[in-house]
Amino acid sequence: MGTISEGLPDQESVAGLAHASPPSGPAAARVASPARQSLPAKGSCWYCEKPLDSVKRFCGKGCADAFDEEAEFTR
Repeated sequence: MGTISEGLPDQESVAGLAHASPPSGPAAARVASPARQSLPAKGSCWYCEKPLDSVKRFCGKGCADAFDEEAEFTR
C-alpha cells in the first residue's frame, strides 16, 4: 500500500497548470473575426437591424456570434 503523497501531483506540475495557455479551438476562434472588425458602425445592429449608437456594430454577443457563424457558413 502506497502513501497518500504518491497519488498527488507534484508542486511543479501544479504550478505549470496555472501558467498554461488559454484553450484554442472553435471557442477561442470566436474572439473577434476579421470580417466583424472591418465593419463600420452604421447606427444599427449588423445582424438584427436593432437601432444602436454610432459606435457599436452589434446589439449583443448573440448577434455578433450569429454574424460570425453566418459569415463562416457563407464563405
